[in-house]
Amino acid sequence: MKKLFIIGNWKSYKTTVETKDWFQQILHLKSEILESENKEIILCVPFTVLSLAKSLIQQYNLPIKLGAQDISPFDEGKYTGEINGKQIKEFAEYVIIGHSERRRYFGETDELLEKKVSMAKQYGIIPLFCVEGSDIVVPQGVDIVIYEPITAIGTGNPDTPENADSVCKAISDKHHNAFSLYGGSVTSENVHSFTSMSSISGVLPGGASLIPDEFAKIIRNA
Repeated sequence: MKKLFIIGNWKSYKTTVETKDWFQQILHLKSEILESENKEIILCVPFTVLSLAKSLIQQYNLPIKLGAQDISPFDEGKYTGEINGKQIKEFAEYVIIGHSERRRYFGETDELLEKKVSMAKQYGIIPLFCVEGSDIVVPQGVDIVIYEPITAIGTGNPDTPENADSVCKAISDKHHNAFSLYGGSVTSENVHSFTSMSSISGVLPGGASLIPDEFAKIIRNA
């Protein structure tokens, strides 16, 4: 049985109160999560609730690992507003880098993303590197690449499992990364159609991960 990564991306949602409520609800679904022996469950939350999420995971003894949604390309220093790798490492084991929303709205370039990957690896944080297709540059040393077609992100129109599998295989063959994942309008109803593909090693649901019951179903159905 292959290893699967189920990575929830909360994007720019949830306050501390809403985070507490999410974890209280997921606690009641803990049995579904615990049954997932071959699945690495990762939750990528906003910086503002990373500390709280970590404490709740420990308090409830949940098999969930944490990821940040971004990382500074600079080390600690005089970079007002930036969150660096040393700071993130206190709370998270993973970090999303290169998400299409960062590329689109914040103008992140291949050169900048390479610096972010380098900074993450310097502090032992595993990059979750997002691409829009097999032709996108992937920095050296990235083991987890997530294929997210623009047309599928938040639209309710996912790629076909067959095409996603083909793209993921092309990414793995080209960059020699260990795992290729799919993201884009993933739900509990379609998740298995993607994870059952030979070249897809998991999924990155966005909006669906905000709903505890739906996220638990995605984990179970994958």
